[in-house]
Amino acid sequence: MRIISGIAKGRKLITPPLYEKCIRPTSDRAREALFNILGQRVVNATVLDLFAGTGALGLEAFSRKARFVVFIDNNHLALQLIKKNILLCLTGYSGDCGMRVLKHDLTRSLPLKKLPEETRSGFDLIFADPPYAQNMSFSVLVFVNNSSLLTQNGLLIVEERHNVELPSSLSTLEQIDKRVYGETVFCFYRSSCATNVADNKHI
Repeated sequence: MRIISGIAKGRKLITPPLYEKCIRPTSDRAREALFNILGQRVVNATVLDLFAGTGALGLEAFSRKARFVVFIDNNHLALQLIKKNILLCLTGYSGDCGMRVLKHDLTRSLPLKKLPEETRSGFDLIFADPPYAQNMSFSVLVFVNNSSLLTQNGLLIVEERHNVELPSSLSTLEQIDKRVYGETVFCFYRSSCATNVADNKHI
């Protein structure tokens, strides 16, 4: 597994042992497709990586010039991997992107009080990659829907198994796109109050 593009392009990330089934990294192919869709949205973005695992999604955003990235996971091995992979990607880096790693049980809530001051105005991009087919994706949608974490024109991207159906809308969120890559589906959500109403159904 490697960083696809940007300032850390080609850096090989540390992955969990094959026997470790509770961490499922997003494949390079799916991650590349996702970031090709996001394009320039990543530049200067404030990013939240939920169920961060190896940190690959957040670090890809960092490499593509995100402004601040927060990684959240509750698994001890995942937290170790994230920190090691951050150090790998920071080697030779002289920019000013901020990064934080938080330990929190996302099956219970979002860690609103633990978030850094730099992110209090919300996140431009939120990645959520919970364990597949365990109904955690819906819980994440509800948590974000009931919070002010997403900026007005921000995107929440939920990664799930391709045959899992997620709601097309909640009270403050609406699904604006869905992309399938093999066994993986990315569902894109935007605030239903987003500006640029004429373009509201397009990423």
